This record gives sequence, C-alpha cells and structure tokens, in this order.
Amino acid sequence: MSGLIPVAEALARILGNVRGPVEAETLPIAACAGRTLAQAVTATRTQPPFPASAMDGYAVRSADVAAVPASLCRVGVSTAGHGYTGAIAAGETVRIFTGAPVPEGADAILIQENADAAEDRITARETVAAGRFIRPSGLDFKDGDRLLHAGETLNPRRLALAAAAGCPTLAVRRRPRVAILATGDELVAPGAPAAWDQIVASNGLALAALVREAGGEPVDLGIAGDTLDALEGAIERARDVRADLFVTLGGASVGDHDLVQSALHRQGLELGFWRVALRPGKPLMHGRLGDMMVIGLPGNPVSAIVCGLLFVVPAVRAMLGDPTAGADRSEPGTLATDLPANDGRADYMRARIETASDRLPLVFPENRQDSSMLSVLGQAEALLIRPPHAPAAVSGEPCRILRLDRALV
Repeated sequence: MSGLIPVAEALARILGNVRGPVEAETLPIAACAGRTLAQAVTATRTQPPFPASAMDGYAVRSADVAAVPASLCRVGVSTAGHGYTGAIAAGETVRIFTGAPVPEGADAILIQENADAAEDRITARETVAAGRFIRPSGLDFKDGDRLLHAGETLNPRRLALAAAAGCPTLAVRRRPRVAILATGDELVAPGAPAAWDQIVASNGLALAALVREAGGEPVDLGIAGDTLDALEGAIERARDVRADLFVTLGGASVGDHDLVQSALHRQGLELGFWRVALRPGKPLMHGRLGDMMVIGLPGNPVSAIVCGLLFVVPAVRAMLGDPTAGADRSEPGTLATDLPANDGRADYMRARIETASDRLPLVFPENRQDSSMLSVLGQAEALLIRPPHAPAAVSGEPCRILRLDRALV
C-alpha cells in the first residue's frame, strides 16, 4: 500500500536507531532479579567443589561389594557441611547423606535401601558399580567457566546460577527510562469524573506494564490535552526526566485534532517514518529528538498494545543490549477456521488457541477484531499473524502465531 512500510522494515529501522546499550551499574546480586546483564558471568568456584553423594547410603569401594552379601565395617559419617576427613580402607564404609563429600578411597555409593545395618557393621545386599551415585567435582561447572552472557535477563534460574557461581555483585544495565504520554481531550484518568463524551485512559497503564516487564523504567507523564502548548509542555517533561524513549499514545495522525506530530516537529523532531502496513496499528510514528528516541503509537487500545509488543518492547530490549531484541518470537500453529484473503497490511488477529501434546496448537481467531475492543484482547491468548496479500485460507492450514504470554523475552 502506498506510503506504508512493512512491519519488518519498521522494526529494523527502530532497532537501528538505538544508540548503543544504556550504561551499566553494579548491584548486589539480591537486587538483580529481572535486570539485564551488562557483562558475562564467569564462575569463581567449581560446583560441586568435591565429589558428592547423590543419595543417602554408604560410601564404599566397589571392589568390596563385587560379591554379595558383603559385610563392611562402618568407620564414620559424612553429612552436608560436615564431611568425613579420613580415608576408607578395604572392608570399610562411611555412612553418607545426599550432598555430602565422598570420602577418599570410596568410589561408589551403596544406597541405604540395599544395605542392612547392625551397630557398626553393614551388610551390602546389592553390588554397585564404580562411580554409581557420585556427582564428580565440577559436574555442574568449573572455576573460570562462562555461565551467562551479556544481554541475558536475570530470571530466577539465571539468578540462582550466578549466585552458585560465587558472584556477590553483578554488572547490569540500568533500566531505560521510557516516558509515556497519553493524549486527547476525551481521556480521563481511572477513577476521575468523566463527562458523557469522555473515556477512561487505559493505554498508558498497559504500556507501562509492557515496559516494566521488558526491563525498562516507565515514567508516567499523564494525559495531555489537544493543544500544542500542552503537548510541548509534556515533551519538555520527557526531556527533564532524561527519557531514553518517549512514547506517545494517540494523536500521531495528521487530522485537524492530531497535533502530536506538529508539537514534536516544533521541538525539533527528526522524523524517521510514520504509517506501517499493519492492522491494528497503521498510524505508527518513529523519530528522534536529540538523545531521545520517539515512538508514536495509535490511540485505539488494541492498536497501542499490539504496537507496544511489536516495537516498544524490542526497542527497550535493544537499549539493554539484548542481542535477541529483534528475534522472531512467533511459532507455528494450525488454523481452526476458514479465513478470507488479506489485503496489503499484515494482520495481527486476536485469537484463542487449543493445545495438545501430539499436534501444533489449533488457532481460533476471534470473530470481532475491532481495534477498540479490549474485552476481546483480554480473552485472547495469541495473535494470529497473516502476511500482506495472504490468500484465502481454510481450516487445517498452517499459520504463525505470537503467544501473548511469551511475547516479551
């Protein structure tokens, strides 16, 4: 369609306009949950640092239990944090518990279910091969191993790994500051009195949540009315908070009451593009005001949220140095209904999915796709992606979906 750029090109131009990752800061590891690594994490110790028992039982020499029943003399106990310091000789065993150091001389663990104990004598009822139920030193990682890479988000699993690696502090990216401005005389804040011709502003809350989940720091600039003075004042507030990204909601078109572009141009906007071959979300704007990137999102709630997922979240991730910021996070599915041919815009249809272990998810696009309907988006589980000019499709054909609960990182 004339004047519209493809979704992939719009994303590439936004990511290409990111001026490198934001600065790093060093924080205590307890404060790093959800943060993005600025430097790789290297192990400062070996894990486990000693051969450790994987089971409760008895540390033995496998040769001593090659023929059973075999009687052994118990000479000590090894527990987690209190290892047995001696060495076992032929015919000897040490009572051992999970995670405890394996004594010198032992090469296997006889599990307690396969042994009978009577005072200091143990009778082995099963043979056990050398190495059985022993976790060798360094099984998990070794001192100097690179465990995590710059750009990775510290989810609970990675945070635990960094802690086990012996890192009391971590170098992480500061959270990019994202100033969010809702625009329009028709908007009121949740809970505020609303006139008959006004609606409650919801887009800003949704975008702030997306930014926060992506690793950014949302800054709520409130609602600006439809005047150049109000809009230019909000732009100055975005500069005052040193926003890395300024997101406007609504007013990015060129109608008589769509003044956002005019206000931005008066403040020195370098326009990158506006209007994308996308449904919902055609009136998308991108540019830059000095050090501050600008993304103007449509005012319709579904359009704003979909564009936030497709463009704002990757921009925040790129500012954090995530090398996968622009990765395709869609996955295959199977259409559960017929669809007509698509026009020249990529269509991101709200859809429900039905999963099973033996097949791809079945995709049920919602009957109502109006970009103002948050009730439909709230019940949707995925976005069904239809390329521009896609031919008519029938139930059972393959498709691509973006799961809404997996669309961030």
